[in-house]
Amino acid sequence: MEIMKDSINAILDNIVNAVDYLEEDIIEQFEDIVIASKNVFVTGAGRSGLAAKAFAMRLMHLGISAYVVGETISPAIYEDDCIIAISGSGETNTIVSAAKIAKSRGAKVLAVTSYPESSLGQLADGYIFVKGRTKQEVDDENYMKRQIHGNYTSLTPLGTAFELTTLVFLDAIVSELMEKMQQTESDLKNRHAVLE
Repeated sequence: MEIMKDSINAILDNIVNAVDYLEEDIIEQFEDIVIASKNVFVTGAGRSGLAAKAFAMRLMHLGISAYVVGETISPAIYEDDCIIAISGSGETNTIVSAAKIAKSRGAKVLAVTSYPESSLGQLADGYIFVKGRTKQEVDDENYMKRQIHGNYTSLTPLGTAFELTTLVFLDAIVSELMEKMQQTESDLKNRHAVLE
C-alpha cells in the first residue's frame, strides 16, 4: 500500500510542478495556432494517443474542427491546418512520421514532449515541454545500475507521469481556449448534448 501512495504522490507532484515549466508566450502561440487552424489533427501512440483523443473531443466541444490521425473519418491535412503530436520521447516513429507528412503539406506542427531537442521537437513550429519519465529514460544504459543502487527516478511505470500530466495540461488549455473564444460551460454542454 505504501508504494501505491508514493506513486500517487509522485504523479500528483509531477502534475503540480508542471506549471513551473510553462512559458506564457509559448502557451499563447500554441493556443493561437489551434484557434487559427481550419482543422486540428491530434496524434499520439498508446496512452499518449488516449490523451490526444480526449483533447480532440474537448476541441470539438468548443466548436473547433478536430480529428484524430488514423481514424477513418479524418480528412487529408493542408497548409491551413495544424497537427498536435504527443510523444514523451519525441522519437516515436509513427508520431514523427505523421509530423513530417503534416510539415511537408504546409501544416503547422505543435509538439507536446519531454524532449524538445528530439526529432519531433526539431520538426515543430512550437512545442510544449511536459516533464515526465519516458521510455527513453528507462532504456538509458545506466537505468539498471541506478536501480541496483536504489536510485529510483520515479515510482511510476514507463510514461505514466508524462501521459497524465499531458492530459491535465491539455484540459487546462481548453479552459484558456474557452476564455479566448468567449465560450461558456453552457455552450460546451449544449454542443455536447446536440452531438450525443
